[in-house]
Amino acid sequence: MALIDIAAREIHGKIVYYGPGLSGKTTNLQVIHQSLPDHAKSELISIETDRERTLFFDFLPLDVGTVHGYRLRFQLYTVPGQTLYRQTRIAVLSGADGVVFVADAQRERLAENLQSLRELAQNLAKQGKRPLDFPLVLQYNKLDLQNALPVPILDRYLNPMRAPRFPAIAVRSIGVIETLRAIMKLVVDRL
Repeated sequence: MALIDIAAREIHGKIVYYGPGLSGKTTNLQVIHQSLPDHAKSELISIETDRERTLFFDFLPLDVGTVHGYRLRFQLYTVPGQTLYRQTRIAVLSGADGVVFVADAQRERLAENLQSLRELAQNLAKQGKRPLDFPLVLQYNKLDLQNALPVPILDRYLNPMRAPRFPAIAVRSIGVIETLRAIMKLVVDRL
């Protein structure tokens, strides 16, 4: 839940990038971090294993300007996608104001995407949040790969709720900023 500091005239929101392992969550934060002007950059914190997979989370604080006289700041987090880290995903998701679900568009990853999306809905429900009413944006990443499913097929399986969704190739910075803007708008509109 967003923290509103009336005395400081600041709003702090939390956005979590969620999805199966190696879908591109960390890459999204790296691209966002690289796109920031030097004067606006803060540190991107990643806790990774020797295989460069997110072990606990990635964290990027982001100052996005002023809305209605309040300074708006977002904290961007990723969750580890590996099955082993289910409890960590629950902890990182706690207090989120919005979620970006990063799906790996490769045909052979469809089942993992579905499982991760179901888990996200369950974890939101356990936290008293209605998944269908919660700010959610989907990103279909890795669409440049030869075995990627077409967007209409991904929509059919992953987006029956018709959430905003963006095709992406995160390693080439395609669709990353558009995804971020969409989730920030949903969160701000909800505030």
